[in-house]
Parts: sequence; C-alpha cells; structure tokens
Amino acid sequence: MGAQPPGSVPPPGAPSGPPAGPPLAAPSPKSSTPFEQGAPPAPPVAPPAPVAPLPEEYTPTARDLPVIGHTDTLVDHPSVLSVPEPAPAADGLGPLYVVGDVHGYYDELRAALEAEGLIDAEGGWAAGNARLWFLGDFTDRGPDGIGVIDLVMQLSAEAAAAGGYCKALMGNHELLLLGAKRFGDTPVQSGAGTASFHAAWLLNGGQKSDMDRLQDHHIQWMARLDAVMEEDGHLLVHSDTTAYLEYGTSIEEVNDTVHDVLTRSEADEVWDLFRKFTKRFAFRDEAAGAGAVRELLDAYGGTRVVHGHSPIPYLLGEVGAEDGDGDGAAVDGPHVYADGLAIAMDGGITMAGKLLVCQLPLAG
Repeated sequence: MGAQPPGSVPPPGAPSGPPAGPPLAAPSPKSSTPFEQGAPPAPPVAPPAPVAPLPEEYTPTARDLPVIGHTDTLVDHPSVLSVPEPAPAADGLGPLYVVGDVHGYYDELRAALEAEGLIDAEGGWAAGNARLWFLGDFTDRGPDGIGVIDLVMQLSAEAAAAGGYCKALMGNHELLLLGAKRFGDTPVQSGAGTASFHAAWLLNGGQKSDMDRLQDHHIQWMARLDAVMEEDGHLLVHSDTTAYLEYGTSIEEVNDTVHDVLTRSEADEVWDLFRKFTKRFAFRDEAAGAGAVRELLDAYGGTRVVHGHSPIPYLLGEVGAEDGDGDGAAVDGPHVYADGLAIAMDGGITMAGKLLVCQLPLAG
C-alpha cells in the first residue's frame, strides 16, 4: 500500500519487511522552501554519474500494480465491522469522510464524491460543514493527476467557505513527484544502489502530462501537506507502516520533521524519507499486526489507524500474480483488520478496483 523498491508491493504472504522506498512529506507554511520557490534543479553532477538500472528488488509498484481498465463489477467482501457511534464533532463541524488513493482517476473521484453527496453535478462543494480528508497519492498511473489536485484545492476553499473543510495528507507519490521535479536524474543512494527520483517516478507510473502541467501553486500545496493527523479517534496516515515513529513522538513533531526535511531539500535526505514512508504491510501479520498498530496509537493517539497505500486486494490475498491476472480486485468497501484496529482505504483503483469515499466511523 526482504527490501522492496519504493512503493513496491510484495506478493501476498511475503514478509512484511520494509521495502526500499518511502513517501513524501511537506514543508511547513511557516517556512519558505526550495520547492515553494521553484528553485532550479540541483547543479549537474560532474561528471554526471550514470544512473544504474534499478534492480528488480527496487521496483516500486509499477510491476505489482499495473494500470488496467476500470470495471464496475465488484465483489462484496465481509470486511467491515461494527463500531460505536462517533463522538459529537467539535466546534459544530459535520460528519467525517475519508478518501483513499486516487492516482489520477479524476472522473472516478468526481463520481464517488457526488454519490456521497459531497459535491454537486458541477463538481462544487455541496456538503456544508462536513469534513473531508484525502489520504494522499493524487497522481501517477491514472490519466489526470493534476486535475485531481486542482479539484482537491478547489474543494478546500469551497468547504472552508461553507463552514466545513477539505484537507489532505502527503502520500508517497506526492513525495515522488516533488522529488522528480526538484532533483530529476540527480543520483541518490538507495538501499539497492544508485537510483534517482526521476527513474523511480517513471517506474511508479509517472505521467508526462502531469509533469508538463505541474505549476508552482501545485508544488507549494503538495509541499505543505502533513503526514499524520487525528480526527475523532481516527489516526489518519497514508502508509501502513510504523516508519512515522522514526520522525517524532507526537503528531506535531512528525509533521514538523517532515517539513524540515523538505525545507532543507537535500536529495539523499528526501530520498530516505520517501524510502521509509513507502514501506507497507506492517499491520497485516496476524501475530504482530495489531501490536504494530498499537505502537502508532500509543504514540500519536486515537483508537484506530486509517490508511491508504496498500491496495485491499493485496491485503486480502485476492491478487497474487505480479501481472495483475487472477480474479481481479474484489473490493466493495474499506477493509478492517488487525483486531479491528486498522482500516485500509486503498480500493485498488489502478487495478480495476474501486475508489473509496467513506464516512467514519464505519457502520456495521
């Protein structure tokens, strides 16, 4: 969602060890960063060190998560558990919704938001004081990542004007796009040898149309996204990993540290952030998964972790072939697992699954 490339998805049943690749975080609004200022790429390495082909163990999610035709033929899966009624929202705010990985599927996002009554037929905010959180990964693989970012930015302004809000977390693909834009083919040291952000971005489904349309205001917006947040007892993160604990003992400290990494804009340091935040499957193991979730909850608060990143079909073991063949993506809603402590929201839109938009807490 042995070492794996940034974003790589080991076959189901493989150990949940950290893949060699993390997600991006964002610079704090209080500080100006090279990303925000549109600083020129780092000076060329003299002589430019050739970027060695990335070994198979590095391959992020390109091979494991192929982009195939979307289908509306979905199979129900009994993975949603009953939960208590939510506590009343503070400050008179409305219901809480979360959105899983979008990956450039703009039309599917519009349809899913409209089906939940969050936007109208014209794509405008229609949910009053509701709260909407995106869990990251807006770009790559799908056809219109920049259109997705534009819509989220638009809804953020419209929701605030209506008394609600629309917010977003940093996904590993935002880090990847920022890194590809800022550092390009500058060599970085990965766990598997020499790599580059640009090469990793291409392997992870980077779309030339997104890069061509990427503007300063998109870069500034992505670079300011937080990595962790808590809402109504739900600890919201992009990735199903405990790597967040390496960046701070509180939500504020994690977000500040991530922002500081992007502010310094050192290629190897940003790459290490990306590598760590692209780890996955920390909660999937039957014996240790619940304990890993509790580590995050004990550090940052909340009673459940809600994440994207790892497609539900992989968590369920329903897709095992690397080329995506098999029974397809059997997803009709979030997947609750790890003794009921974790909720997975990546419905596998890039593999003929479903783009999930759900109200929290989940009803039984």
